[in-house]
Amino acid sequence: MWTLFVLASCDGNKQQQQQGPPPAVPVTLDTVKASGTIYFDEYPGTVIALKQIQLTAQVNGYVTGIYFKDGDVVKQGQKLYTIDAQVYDANYQQAIANQQVQETNLVKAQKDADRYHELDKNDAIAKQQVDYADAALDAAKKQVTASKATVNSVMANVKFATIYAPFGGTIGISQVRTGTAVVAGQTILNTVSTDNPIAVDFPLDQKEIYRFNQLLAKGNSILKDSVFTIAFGDDTYPVPGSISFIDRAVDPQTGTIKARLTFANDKKLLKSGMNGLVRVATKSAGTSATQIPYKAVAEQLGEFFVYLVGDSNKVTQQKIKLGVQAGDNVIVKDGLKPGDRIVVQGVQNLKEGAVITTAPAQQPGAPQGKK
Repeated sequence: MWTLFVLASCDGNKQQQQQGPPPAVPVTLDTVKASGTIYFDEYPGTVIALKQIQLTAQVNGYVTGIYFKDGDVVKQGQKLYTIDAQVYDANYQQAIANQQVQETNLVKAQKDADRYHELDKNDAIAKQQVDYADAALDAAKKQVTASKATVNSVMANVKFATIYAPFGGTIGISQVRTGTAVVAGQTILNTVSTDNPIAVDFPLDQKEIYRFNQLLAKGNSILKDSVFTIAFGDDTYPVPGSISFIDRAVDPQTGTIKARLTFANDKKLLKSGMNGLVRVATKSAGTSATQIPYKAVAEQLGEFFVYLVGDSNKVTQQKIKLGVQAGDNVIVKDGLKPGDRIVVQGVQNLKEGAVITTAPAQQPGAPQGKK
């Protein structure tokens, strides 16, 4: 048994020696170059109104009037809704009447106090009576003040029974109809928002804050080295935007900060709530960007890499950070530099440390060359 094992081991080692190292993998290479092609960074963006407010009932009652059509452009101060104000009008009239009564009582108390003080000068009345008159006068003044406050409070309810547009903009579809019962502070009547200009918010990686602050410092004109656009599917909004501001703080959970663009919206093509892709041209003619063929990129567990050719024609996996695709090529933001040699064909046959050759693969059964 022992002799057989030794013989088998010797035969295996001999066979391994005869096989030798794995053959070189035939591939096609390319050299990384820098080009002047314009490319775009893309960010998910949401269209929002610069001004938007929900109109909420401030008093209880029934809607008695609607003075617009859904989707109208309204002006600031325009009457929009009325709520049944009969109860509030009655309370207001009662409060006015009570104020008048209290003012009459104040006049009487003032006259009594003046008369008692005149009598007190001649020692014709007890001091106690004078004190009572002054106290009654003070109480009458406070009653008048309280009645005025009541009038103002009831008057506010009367005013709240009519809802006006807080600013000019477009009003949406009414959430109530004539006769609908509304509850103060709870019932939403409608929404008014501005739509020209309109804004687009998008998340910005904190690493890009410096770059975008430089763009912001150049003002809201169309920038020569960066143009902001927004696309919806295959359609791009025809008017470029301008950067408006960058939020005050980075979200520690996501590592991003909100940036805002503004767009002219004369034709009302942009609607609040739309989602699209913000496209920022980050390179212009005359500057260079690293591009490689997209087919050279391999993906593994959500990360991207290429096979970089090293010494002795051995390849190593090089992790890269991708930008956007430009035709058959893709922008490489980090991980490669001009002059690097990478594999562009035959990637699927490679692994770390494999030896490559640029010679065509030997076909099975093909005649061997002369020795």
